Amino acid sequence: MTTSTFTRRRLLQTSGGLLLAAGLLGPSAVRAQGGLIALVHTQAAGDAGPVDSMIGKLNQFAAETGMRARAIYAQDPATYETSFTTLGEAGASIVVSTFNEVAEPIREVAPNFPDTKFIQLFADPFEPAIPNVTTVSYDYYLGCYLAGIFAARMSRSGKLGFIGGISIPPINADFNAFKAGAQSVNPDITATVAFAGSFQDPAKGQEIATQMYSDGIDFIQTDAAATDFGIIAAAQEREGRLVSCLDPAQFTLAPKSLISIVGLDFGASLYNEAQRALTPDWQAGHVPTGLGTGVIDFIRNPEFIAQGPAELNAMAEAAMPEVDQARTAILDGSLVVEFNTNL
Repeated sequence: MTTSTFTRRRLLQTSGGLLLAAGLLGPSAVRAQGGLIALVHTQAAGDAGPVDSMIGKLNQFAAETGMRARAIYAQDPATYETSFTTLGEAGASIVVSTFNEVAEPIREVAPNFPDTKFIQLFADPFEPAIPNVTTVSYDYYLGCYLAGIFAARMSRSGKLGFIGGISIPPINADFNAFKAGAQSVNPDITATVAFAGSFQDPAKGQEIATQMYSDGIDFIQTDAAATDFGIIAAAQEREGRLVSCLDPAQFTLAPKSLISIVGLDFGASLYNEAQRALTPDWQAGHVPTGLGTGVIDFIRNPEFIAQGPAELNAMAEAAMPEVDQARTAILDGSLVVEFNTNL
């Protein structure tokens, strides 16, 4: 055994002990009525977005089923594997985790605990499939295409912005779809993309957004989780700046500038997959999720409708039939939006 292997193993063992010592796991969780359902999230709570939504639905699901719920923030990638192992050893019925970075730890751990059902949200399918693992992907780019149509109708400058957390293929595709939607309305419109380098850096988000708005961009679509807080703050600094985000929890943050969301309801997705995991005929595998599922859609902010400028609300109302027509065409297959990951 090498020194680095020993060090990593000690770290994992210690992390597992900390989970137990903190009361996140223990005999009562194993024996709880209906078993234990756990969420291992790799981004911090308090984002008014995906993580908060998942924790809320985790607790709702547990209350409805009589299960015990545990939400564990795995901040350090070195702890992912031991977190899953500890939950498996604790007899967890369902373990949910988030994003692509947990794929390899799940691949390593899940086969050792065949009675635990693992659900990975925002994930690529495993090849070959693992009998007790469900992976869930999201066609968020389709919602971004609808946002692009809307943004093109709302923009007065003809300049749009898109701010992502990190440049990864799905988010690159989100931007390209946003741009394509906008240019389907106006081929001359421009769309600029930038990445904060993190999904948890509001200061960087505000810096990028402020520069975009200063450059004449008047509508920004976000794709950056907690980084959105800074983007929203930049939009509020001056009238006429519009922002579209990603979670209904953000609606109240800026009722006069946050005009819409491309909603990706991670909480609803967690709830749906946990429900499915409890059915007798549950089968593992890959679950693609798109428009028409109740998880992804383009939605106007009701707070903006109530408090936003009348002129902009009139423009938004006029834009929606075109958005609705595109949604229908995507769902019936007459409009195909390219999943283009190249920038």
